[in-house]
Amino acid sequence: MTFYAALDVSLEKTAVCVMGREGSIVRELEVATCPEALACCLAKIAPAFELVGLEAGPMSEWLVRGLAKRGVAAVLMETRQVRAALSSMRTKSDRNDARGMAHLLRMGWFRPVHLKATDTREHRTRLAARDALVRRVRDLENSMRGLLRGYGLRVPLKTRGGWDRAIRGLIEGHLGLTGIFEPLLLARAALREQLAVLDKQVRETARTDPICKRLMTAPGVGAIVALTFRCAVDDPRRFTSSRSIGAFFGLTPRRYQSGETDRVGGISRAGDPAARAALFEAAHVIMTRVAKWSALKSWAVRVVQRRGAKRGKVALARKLAVVLHRMWVSETDFRYATKQA
Repeated sequence: MTFYAALDVSLEKTAVCVMGREGSIVRELEVATCPEALACCLAKIAPAFELVGLEAGPMSEWLVRGLAKRGVAAVLMETRQVRAALSSMRTKSDRNDARGMAHLLRMGWFRPVHLKATDTREHRTRLAARDALVRRVRDLENSMRGLLRGYGLRVPLKTRGGWDRAIRGLIEGHLGLTGIFEPLLLARAALREQLAVLDKQVRETARTDPICKRLMTAPGVGAIVALTFRCAVDDPRRFTSSRSIGAFFGLTPRRYQSGETDRVGGISRAGDPAARAALFEAAHVIMTRVAKWSALKSWAVRVVQRRGAKRGKVALARKLAVVLHRMWVSETDFRYATKQA
């Protein structure tokens, strides 16, 4: 008999639903969220499964790898598609979610998610940790700006003498403010010190990685953008065409077509938001800072002239993703053509 098992994962417990080929429920239960406990539970129910699936999430990759070590092959299911399918249920519960996911596995109405390599997961974690410290530093600076504004003190947008010197210069003579802002300045200094450590790790990783070194030959692509793109793609061979990479990162427009109605909206914003932001920042650098001429920038300038700066940069980000993927697949560096050519 053919069996399908769906796992609805939460922090402490995982709802398990085992279903037969015809949709009959074989077993429903809750198991501790642990690969060993889940593998043991599934082994007691059936010797083999046609499919074991769980929704892609923060703990999903850890569970899939742990189950694989114990002889259970599991597949990750795309989150958007699963949530859209389960939204029709009147009652939202872990048990019902597991039952709905089992139906999706049985009928094949799901999109599998690529399981990234272990080193890629480590690189993504390092990038996320760096981004978290960048956000904390920015939050502290914005908080200090807001607190000082209540006293009529404005922090310059560009603190040429350093942030600490600018803040201490503003609060000089205010004895109460000195005691308030000194802990904030010390906290910011400590965060920036640790941020420099992570930033150095990220840049060294990009410089020693041959794929990132090749990607960094493209204009506007530095260590952060190259490593972010590499981690988001992981395996370039899973894309049959380089043109599909734009839709993967959510840089293609939405479209609603029904009967006589045909509307084209903004970009879909699907996929990895960090990679999409990195590509847009690289496009901004190409348009505003890179002085060396290239056919890529020339194409983007013509788009800006027709559609405006914002749409031009989005289009350039999409085209840059296509170029980077093609460079990766063909193992070639970025080629600058002559202006005459």
